[in-house]
Amino acid sequence: MAGLLERRAADPRLGGIIKLAALAVGGQGGGVLTSWIEDVARSNGYDAQATSVAGVAQRTGATVYYVEMAPRGEGTPVFSLMPAAGDVDIMIAAEMMEAGRSIQRGFVTPDRTTLIASTHRALAVSEKMVPGDGIASSEEVMAAADIAAQRFIHADFDALAVKNGSVISASLFGALAGSGALPFPREAFEDAIRRSGKGVEGSLRAFNAGFAAAQGTLPEEVAPPPAAAPGLRGPKRQVEAYQALLDRVRRLPEAAREMAEAGLRKVVDFQDIAYGAEYLDRLDRVAAVDRPPHDLTREAAKYVANAMAYDDIIRVADAKTKAGRHDRIAREMGAKAGNLLQVTEFLHPRAEEIVSLFPARLGARWAANPDRMALLGRLFDKGKRLRSDSLTAFLQLYILGGLKGWRRRTLRHAQEMAHLAAWLDRALALAPRDYDLAVEVIRCRRLVKGYSDTHARGLSKFDKVLDGARMVEGRPDAADWTRRLREAALKDEEGKALDGALQTIRSFV
Repeated sequence: MAGLLERRAADPRLGGIIKLAALAVGGQGGGVLTSWIEDVARSNGYDAQATSVAGVAQRTGATVYYVEMAPRGEGTPVFSLMPAAGDVDIMIAAEMMEAGRSIQRGFVTPDRTTLIASTHRALAVSEKMVPGDGIASSEEVMAAADIAAQRFIHADFDALAVKNGSVISASLFGALAGSGALPFPREAFEDAIRRSGKGVEGSLRAFNAGFAAAQGTLPEEVAPPPAAAPGLRGPKRQVEAYQALLDRVRRLPEAAREMAEAGLRKVVDFQDIAYGAEYLDRLDRVAAVDRPPHDLTREAAKYVANAMAYDDIIRVADAKTKAGRHDRIAREMGAKAGNLLQVTEFLHPRAEEIVSLFPARLGARWAANPDRMALLGRLFDKGKRLRSDSLTAFLQLYILGGLKGWRRRTLRHAQEMAHLAAWLDRALALAPRDYDLAVEVIRCRRLVKGYSDTHARGLSKFDKVLDGARMVEGRPDAADWTRRLREAALKDEEGKALDGALQTIRSFV
């Protein structure tokens, strides 16, 4: 037994084996990339084997592709089926976080591994679920890759592929060729693409871009000059009224003007000119109690606009029928001229959303009646699919989106304006006593967004955070604690981090 455990010399026949792994998610052409690599190896006198282990759907895991190749000899080589930590020569990651995963799994080592990675991001489900900004830091992965890899080749290979009418597998294949990590000439890689027979021209263009990026010869793009601000267009009376509102914006503190102008555009688009005037009336109230550096007015310019341009059924329907939306979807789906594109909208309004369109008093009575709410639930809580590319469905959404004139009479509008007034009044009352806390209370409006269940969850968190702010009011660190509560509320959908932070506050107040 002791003899079996003694260190043995490495088998020299293993020295010629090249081991390549790739991580890619659905739609990135990982299988095509692998087949190209196999093809180029075999056509150049190598034996090769490719395997793959599928990842979990919906971007919670990538498929692992693995290729081993060796110069063709007398016997038939026996290759491994999966990569092993510390034993990978070339690592290809079709997205930046997959590069990070490959480093974590030990596939990238500084003594041998060439890491080729795209710097773009395809967000994971865990990143999308976070109510706030849950996007992981690409910079940290880049820093780790510089240390972990022997060579680190990186560029936005996805953008290069899209620009050249192909998918990322082609530009990554070009980067592999340009890296020189495989002992094959450029022409062999290009021939592999031609033999595939599908999307050859676009793939070759993307290949060339990836090759140039890997060798550092890709020309830098000159940024286009900033587009001039669009001029005001429309009926003369409306243009003059909007210009008068812009003049009011210029009388606000300088620190808030840019944000206020953006907020004004948002609320006017949401409703009308008169609604924009109401927005500026609220900002004037804030500016009257503000002081340099005018953080309170600047933050209010953003969050008051968001509060006034709330998401309701009317706004959702209006967004689905906006000019150019169908063309944007076609571009994102990669539809070509002559393709038939069908767009199906899924609508699932709750009883609360239906009642929110009622006149305010009538809606309040219905909302307080469980039997009536149950009836509406039975009638509408089934979900409905509308083909918005068809005339009938489009007209339904168009008419619903055109109910802006009715919006101010609805229960939802009354509720939103009452909530906005209470929130703003509280912040303004705090400003003379604790300016920093007033600013944080204004920023808490970030928690309220969306409609239906999303809106209800955000509103619940908002109320909890303001309750916590009341508990620490009067303390010198009240603003800091309110900021911590807001950040905790943005960490997870369930609100566990927020509940923990509130429990901490209760332990010392």
